[in-house]
Amino acid sequence: MQVFASSLSSKEEWNLTKDEWKLRLSPESFYILREEGTERAFSSKLNNEKRKGVFHCAGCDLPLFLSEKKFDSGTGWPSFWDSIEGSIETKVDFKLIVPRTEYHCSRCGGHQGHVFNDGPPPTGKRYCNNGLALRFVPE
Repeated sequence: MQVFASSLSSKEEWNLTKDEWKLRLSPESFYILREEGTERAFSSKLNNEKRKGVFHCAGCDLPLFLSEKKFDSGTGWPSFWDSIEGSIETKVDFKLIVPRTEYHCSRCGGHQGHVFNDGPPPTGKRYCNNGLALRFVPE
C-alpha cells in the first residue's frame, strides 16, 4: 500500500532506508523509484490521462509536472515537454551502453525516467516518465 506522508518536506527527511521505502511503496513502484526500473510501455493508465491537474512523485508527493505540459509522444509512457522548476535532478546513465540522461525527484531521489532531445517546442525535450513513479492530482 502506498502512503503519502506530506509531513516530510525536506530532502534530508526523505533519506529513508530500503525497508522504510518498501513499507511506503507497492513492489512495482519500489522497483521503479528505488531500483531505477522501467515499467512496460503502454501499461500505465497515466499515459492516456487528459484532465487538468498536476503529476506528483509517487514516492514523496512532490509536484513534478503540470498537465498542460504533457503530450502524446507515442512511446507508451507519460511524456512531458517541461518539468516544474526545481522538481527534478538529472544524471548520466550508461545502462544501455549509449549515455542517456536519467532524472529523479529532487526531494526523495526517486527514479522517474529519462529525458531526450526529441520533444515538441518550446523546449524540444521529452521527459519520458514511468507512470508508476507518478501520482496524478486532478484540478
